[in-house]
Amino acid sequence: MVEKSKTFQIVAHTIMIVLCLFCVIPILLLISSSITAEGTLMKSGYSILPGKIDLTAYKYLLFDSNSIVRGYAVSIIVTVIGTLINLTLTTLLAYPLSKKNLPGRNILAFFVFFTMLFNGGLVPSYMMWTQMFHIKNTIWALIIPNLMLGAFNVIMMRAYFATNIPEEVMEAAKVDGAGEMRILLRIVLPMSLPILATLVLLVGLGYWNDWVNGLYYVNKDEFYSIQVFLNKMLQNIDMLKKAAAAGASGAPMPSTAIRMAVAVIGAVPILIIYPFFQRYFVKGIVVGAVKG
Repeated sequence: MVEKSKTFQIVAHTIMIVLCLFCVIPILLLISSSITAEGTLMKSGYSILPGKIDLTAYKYLLFDSNSIVRGYAVSIIVTVIGTLINLTLTTLLAYPLSKKNLPGRNILAFFVFFTMLFNGGLVPSYMMWTQMFHIKNTIWALIIPNLMLGAFNVIMMRAYFATNIPEEVMEAAKVDGAGEMRILLRIVLPMSLPILATLVLLVGLGYWNDWVNGLYYVNKDEFYSIQVFLNKMLQNIDMLKKAAAAGASGAPMPSTAIRMAVAVIGAVPILIIYPFFQRYFVKGIVVGAVKG
């Protein structure tokens, strides 16, 4: 048995090391490519160790450093506010849905699930947000559409509440005179840290990486998130490349390295934050989805 256990550990550790390499190597390639000279990338391809270090891509991106800082600020504000609103709405909807004796529970659950399968489409959505709610060129254009409430998050949190919060504890609280809101705030939420941390990471990542809403609803520089700003820069680079191909004068742009640098600038904050949520993320996904 001891020999089998050692063999299993060796195999398991080997598999985990290989999987870790699959995750780490692309990040190393990304960072290395962003600081490699364009000519070296075109000639030798991608490498974990940069053949010839060239920071031209970052110099180009940081040339307008004020816009970078403003984009980060907008992204942080949108991510924090949007995540808090999403988590609040998700909790307030998932908690009653986890109650088996809720009147109309099945109808409400159907409407939640229905939104996962169908939506009104881009044109009706654009008309609604811009002509009825007038959120165009406001900070709310980056918060409200698409990401403020998600059916999948509601279903996952409902499953967690239903399977991991003991009914006896809530019944005891009711006997002591606690109302539903007090039970939710004092008992349910403190016992739901894994699913809360999981949703914070998922929703926050969605807000941080979102550039579509900025493309549709924002055309003022002061409301550009970091993703929208970087996407605009990539579009400018493509235009410069086309101009160069047409014979216009100007120094060649390190387009490939810039694309890698854009990815690095956009991903660094998430890479820093993720380790702090990782253990809750795994537990919340497993318990909230599999048991559900």
